Amino acid sequence: MIYDLIVIGSGASGIMASITASKDAKKVLLLEKLPTIASKLKATGGGKCNITNTLDNDDFMHRFGRNGRFIQDALKVFDHTNLIDFLAEIGVETHAPDGFRVFPTSHSSQTIISALEKKMQELGIKLKCSQKVVKLICEDNNITKVQTADATYNCKNVVLATGGLGFSSLGAEGDGYELSCEVGHNVTELYPAMLPLHTKESWVANCRADTIAKAKIKVDMKKHKKLQATGDLIFTKKGIRGPVVLDFARELTPLISKYDEVPIVINLTGGMNEDAILQHLKKQTTNIKDAIKTILPESLAKEICSLADIKTDITFCKIDGIKKDKLISLLAWTPLTLIGSDGFKMAMITKGGIKLKEIDPKTMKSKKVDNLYFCGEVIDIDGPCGGYNLQWSFSSGYLAGLLR
Repeated sequence: MIYDLIVIGSGASGIMASITASKDAKKVLLLEKLPTIASKLKATGGGKCNITNTLDNDDFMHRFGRNGRFIQDALKVFDHTNLIDFLAEIGVETHAPDGFRVFPTSHSSQTIISALEKKMQELGIKLKCSQKVVKLICEDNNITKVQTADATYNCKNVVLATGGLGFSSLGAEGDGYELSCEVGHNVTELYPAMLPLHTKESWVANCRADTIAKAKIKVDMKKHKKLQATGDLIFTKKGIRGPVVLDFARELTPLISKYDEVPIVINLTGGMNEDAILQHLKKQTTNIKDAIKTILPESLAKEICSLADIKTDITFCKIDGIKKDKLISLLAWTPLTLIGSDGFKMAMITKGGIKLKEIDPKTMKSKKVDNLYFCGEVIDIDGPCGGYNLQWSFSSGYLAGLLR
């Protein structure tokens, strides 16, 4: 049999490409190397599955940074409104409890996976699991066969939707990068993204109990001073995590790889500057630790005092001038040094991938191989938390599945 399309990888993008192509009565084969489909989709958002968000397309693209314009055509044919309508058509109701992030009303990714499986069965998509693709066989600049460890399948078109290196515990191996390189494509440097980060300073381990709202992180390096982010932060045994860290990690992991150590400063006071902090502490009549507790959690107040070499039982007015200045400075901008992460095993996404200049954004088609398409995380596109990356997967999968 010659399949009209073979899709490699059964994540959100691969499933979407399969369904889109099958609507035109094409014979579609979906190959998955794991025993079951959509393992990463199942784990998304701790299983609650933040599918997308309600931003308009321009704002949505802007959040992807310098590569954001590449996703413009995919969003034109399949944006968040299209995704919500599609899910409703296959029996998945959704809502946005906070007016921004969209979830299935069940708050279970399995609801979506089951509905997608049912739709694939209805369309007659041939699904083969435990089939790791080892080679794409090219003839006259067309892929004619897809070879797995124990079978060879004939095809007219191929969609590569293998994902990245993120969540290696769920089977991510980077095999899609190898397959694409073997047929002439190039891959950018790959970095773990959307994950906690490690710090050189060990005192952070003493502050794990509390979430710091509206923390502002800035890179304290002359060449990279424009890099900054704001959001909720949590200290860990090894460093920092929380939404602001997960989002900012995509900018920071390349710097850590390049420099080994990356100095940052964090405003932990919700945006108070040095003068506001000074005026606030002047009004406090309690010991300095309790005074700082009116701004920060107790565990952090204690550590800041220690960093400033100040005894916690004296009042602010009795602190000598040099130490007082140091304390104010530490409260306004607490310094930390980033030294690493747990790597791809903890990364939710991959920064980097197949070079964008080698892919036509209007079709997701390769500019090097006539019948090869790409979608999802395998491409050099990554966004922040909040449904961005999953929407990109569905959008790019839909566009690729049109086989234009």
